[in-house]
Amino acid sequence: MISKTALAWQHPLPWQQILANAVRDPAVLLDQLKLPMALLPAAQAASRQFPLRVPSGYLARMEVGNPDDPLLRQILPLQAEMDMYADDATDPVGDQAAMVAPGVLHKYTGRVLLLVTGACAIHCRYCFRRHFPYAEANPSTQQWQPALHYIAHDPSISEVILSGGDPLSMSDSRLAELVAQLQVIPHVQRLRVHTRLPVVVPERVTDGLLAWLTGSRLKPVLVLHINHPNEIDAALRDAVQRLRAQQVVVLNQSVLLKGVNDDVRTLVALSEGLFAAGILPYYLHQLDRVQGARHFAVDAARARSLLNEVRGRLPGYLLPRLVQEIPGMDAKLPM
Repeated sequence: MISKTALAWQHPLPWQQILANAVRDPAVLLDQLKLPMALLPAAQAASRQFPLRVPSGYLARMEVGNPDDPLLRQILPLQAEMDMYADDATDPVGDQAAMVAPGVLHKYTGRVLLLVTGACAIHCRYCFRRHFPYAEANPSTQQWQPALHYIAHDPSISEVILSGGDPLSMSDSRLAELVAQLQVIPHVQRLRVHTRLPVVVPERVTDGLLAWLTGSRLKPVLVLHINHPNEIDAALRDAVQRLRAQQVVVLNQSVLLKGVNDDVRTLVALSEGLFAAGILPYYLHQLDRVQGARHFAVDAARARSLLNEVRGRLPGYLLPRLVQEIPGMDAKLPM
């Protein structure tokens, strides 16, 4: 039987405390997972560029003693992150060029994205915003008027997407204030939230979250970020059922990652696990070529081949769309 770390969620804590207790020291991470300390110098060096952060509940889903665990690979700082490539970028999807007001990205017709925070519950090593200048680009929670003014004066905008960072790292009271201001804009019809927090800290799905997410006239859509079936546990399934009981549409987007999910068996198990948990597969993203993440890249030909094999094993409604984002294009492109 696979040895796992102690189940931290057996002793319930408020989600804020779980975040505060997240592992940030590479030495602690290696010690808890009984991994070779030879990994430490590179992990420390890479984490100085992009800090380590992982909640204990997510850590508990990893196999002790396995440096190739697919969840560990997503969060372990490596020497490869410091390799530089000319065709990698600090802003690989053109976020800064698309910023039309503080915190507002307007790339696609009909929807805008609000970067409500730079904080995350977990630092994924392949993150396409790992170099994003949140301090300069994000408004404070008391200064949303320019963003709200922009949305209110563009009647083509029917959907507002909360992103970050992770929007659910903010308090329910502040998020409720923002949603209350969005819902009075008559042409806005949908509220979409992109988040990894219920995956890594299922305790985040509180009564307060459900109240603001479902308490306005805006149709709520929650897009989770799950890359591997081992990320789906009983606590996540329970959290998703709470969301669905309140008529929240729950979707998933994944990133195709070398050494994590770049095989047919894993992708099939992921889609089946998602659907069993009440989550509909939505997107499978080709990796955004951000500096520091090249070691996760799967080439386009192999990505297409993998999805073709997966297509032969799943019904169409469980097949995510393989897409990539190209700066300046008016939609994500199917591959």
